[in-house]
Amino acid sequence: MKHGTRTDAGARTDPRADGGPDPDRWRALRVTLVAGFMSLLDVTIVAVALPSLQRDLHASAASVQWVVSGYALTFALTLVTAGRLGDAFGRRRVFLTALAAFVACSAAAGAAPSAELLIAARLAQGVAAGTLAPQNSALIQQMFQGAERGRAFGLFGATVGVSSAVGPVIGGLVLALADGPGGWRWIFFVNVPVGAIALLLGSRLLPRVAPGRGGRLDPVGVLLLGAGILALMLPLVLAEAGGVRRLWWLFPLGLLVLAGFARWERRVAARGGDPLLDPRLVTGTRGYATGAGLATLYFVGFSGVWLVLALFFQNGLGYSPLRSGLAVTPFAVGSATAAAVAGRLVGRLGRLLTVCGLLGVVAGLGGTALILWRAPADAAGWLAAPALFAGGLGSGCVISPNITMTLREVPLRMAGVAGGALQTGQRLGGAVGTAALPGLFYLVLGATHDDYRSAVAVAVGSGLVAMLCALAVAVRDWRRDGGVAARSRPPGAAHRPAAAGRR
Repeated sequence: MKHGTRTDAGARTDPRADGGPDPDRWRALRVTLVAGFMSLLDVTIVAVALPSLQRDLHASAASVQWVVSGYALTFALTLVTAGRLGDAFGRRRVFLTALAAFVACSAAAGAAPSAELLIAARLAQGVAAGTLAPQNSALIQQMFQGAERGRAFGLFGATVGVSSAVGPVIGGLVLALADGPGGWRWIFFVNVPVGAIALLLGSRLLPRVAPGRGGRLDPVGVLLLGAGILALMLPLVLAEAGGVRRLWWLFPLGLLVLAGFARWERRVAARGGDPLLDPRLVTGTRGYATGAGLATLYFVGFSGVWLVLALFFQNGLGYSPLRSGLAVTPFAVGSATAAAVAGRLVGRLGRLLTVCGLLGVVAGLGGTALILWRAPADAAGWLAAPALFAGGLGSGCVISPNITMTLREVPLRMAGVAGGALQTGQRLGGAVGTAALPGLFYLVLGATHDDYRSAVAVAVGSGLVAMLCALAVAVRDWRRDGGVAARSRPPGAAHRPAAAGRR
C-alpha cells in the first residue's frame, strides 16, 4: 500500500513499512522547517528589542540580558536528551508536544508583565525549542531516502543558516510595524499564529511510526551531560556581565564532568544498557565525529560575526536596527540560494563541497572586514554587500552539506540523539563566538579610543581563525577519502556500525 494508512486520530502511519515513499513527505518537511525556523530565529531576533523591552519593564541590563542568554542556555541543555526521547518514544509525538509548548511559551513571553516572568517564559521556551530541534533532522532521515535526503537536508541547512542571519532583519521589521510602547511584545506574539498553523498541519501530515525501545533514559547520563554543558556555557552567556572573568573555573570543571559523562556512557553501553548518547555514534559511525567537530568550529566564527556587525553598524555608523539588519541581508540571500543547490550536489561532490564553501566564507568575510576597515562610513553597507553575498554563497555550501554528510550514515534508531548532539556542538560553538568576538570588539575600541573600523576588522578577522580551523578539518577529511570515496556513495547509503542497525 503506497500511501500509508490513517489512524483514528488522522495521523498517517509511515508508508515505507509497506514499501513506498511517503506521498506527503515534502509537505510534512515544510511544516518541520517552519517550526525549526521559528525556534532558531528566536535565538537572535530578540536582541534588537532589548532597549525598548528594558524601558517598558523597568528592568536592569543584567536582567534583560537573560532574555537572550537564558533562551540559548536552556535550548542547548535540552538537545541531546530530547533527541533520545524522540528516538525512544516517537519523533512525531515529541515534535508536536514541543511545538505546542513553544507556542504557549511565546504567548506567555509576549504577555509577561515583568522582567522576571519574561525570563521564566524564555527559559521554558528554550526548553521547548531544544526539544523541537533534534526531531527535525530525525524526521528527515525517517521520511527521505537516497538523493532526496540530500535535497531535504539542503533545505534544512538553509533554514539553519538563514534563521541565524535574518533575525535582526525580522526583529527590526516587526518593531517598525509595531511602533510604540509594548511593540516588542510582537516579537513573541508573531510565533503564536504561525506555530498554531504548523501544529495543525503537523498533526495531519507527520507520519506516525512505532516508537523504538523505550528503555531507561539514563538519568545519570542526563545529569552529567547537563552539568557539563551548563558549566561550559554559563560563563559565556554571562560574558557581558563579566561571567568569563568571574566563572572561568567552570571551564575545566565542565570538561572534567563531560569526561566523566563519556566514561559513564561507555560503561552503560558495555553492559548492554541504554546510554543517553551511544559511544558507537562517535566511534563507529563514519563521518559523524568529523562533521560535528567541523560544525562546532564553524559556528564559533559564524555566530559571533553577526553581533559584531550589528554593533558596528548601529553604534559605529548610527544605523537603525532595521537598516543594520538589511545591511547583512546579502549574506542571508547568498546562503539560502547556495544551500538549496548544495543539497543536490553533495551526493556527487561530498566533502569537496564544504572545502569550497569554507574557502568562499573566508574570502567573503575577509573581504568584508577589509572593506569596513577602509570604506567611508556613508557607503560602508553598500560596498560590503558583494563580499557578504559571496560569503553567504560559501556558507550555504558548508552548513547543509555538512549536516547531510554528518548524519547520512547514522542508524535511524539514533537519528534524534545524533541530531541533538550535532546541534549541541553548534550551540556551544555559537556561545563561544558570541562571547569572544564582541568582547574583542570592545577591547579594540577601548585600546583605539573608539576606532570602530579597526574594531570590526579585528573582530571579524578573528572569527575567520575558527573558520580556517574548520577548513583544515574539512581538507583533512577530503584528502583522507582521496577526494573520491565521499562522492562514490549516495546520501543514505549507510555504513552500518556493528550492533547499530535500523529500526
